[in-house]
Amino acid sequence: MNLNIEIPDALGAALEAKAHEQGVTVSGYAREVLEKALCASPKASPKKSAWGLLSKYGPGPTTEEIDENRREMFRGFAEDLP
Repeated sequence: MNLNIEIPDALGAALEAKAHEQGVTVSGYAREVLEKALCASPKASPKKSAWGLLSKYGPGPTTEEIDENRREMFRGFAEDLP
């Protein structure tokens, strides 16, 4: 596909300078820039930390509370088996 665009002289000069730096033609450099811009994967938004995700529910149970709950849950477990 051929594409003709008009750009300001200052931008054209900067494009030529960058192409010369890279050792490629102006159209080749413009193609590389467009490929990078259009083919790049979209940047994902930063993930939120899960550190305070459940903070609205108050502090978590202590180790002692967890152990007590386990004892209560399993009290009498398998006692009625022969």
